[in-house]
Amino acid sequence: MSAQQVPTRTERRNTRVALSIVAVACVMLGLSFAAVPLYQLFCRATGYGGTTQVATDSPQTLGSRTLTVRFDTNIASDLPWTFVPEETSLRVRTGETKTVFFKVTNHAKQKLTGLASYNVAPEAAGSWFNKISCFCFSELTVSPGETIELPVVFFLDPALEREATMAGVESVTLSYTFYAAKKAKPASVKPVAASEEKGKTQL
Repeated sequence: MSAQQVPTRTERRNTRVALSIVAVACVMLGLSFAAVPLYQLFCRATGYGGTTQVATDSPQTLGSRTLTVRFDTNIASDLPWTFVPEETSLRVRTGETKTVFFKVTNHAKQKLTGLASYNVAPEAAGSWFNKISCFCFSELTVSPGETIELPVVFFLDPALEREATMAGVESVTLSYTFYAAKKAKPASVKPVAASEEKGKTQL
């Protein structure tokens, strides 16, 4: 190899810098793909953002408090469905398992698939609101003119009675929004649960 073919110190340094930049870019790309599932896992574990918990069984004991659980439903403007709860609210004792049904009707002339997201207000209640069965985050295909009943089985963890942030809470709102599957969630749709929580005065 001639002297002209031997990389200079500057060239070697530039090569190392370029390789470092490529490596950092690859790491950042990998983190961007992992961010969404990691964030969802964090929300489910902590109740952050009004995310409810997932349970497999009903609690063994009842608590002493009774709260009102309200149900709010929303539909994206490009989805010609109606979506309503059979009951707008329930009185629920902590530790008591309840089932509420929601009805979805497709008013279009073709099958449509929707996806429901949800949140709970106040956000602090997310850590204590446990769902045993729910239709959220599962694609739902409804035929023209068809009406489908969707059950939600839930309970309020009796442990909320020892939580200071829940001491003054008398009601909890569970809010759902259906939007067309395979489309981004429209920014124009603002669930009541989120709106109520945002509008509260911070203490």
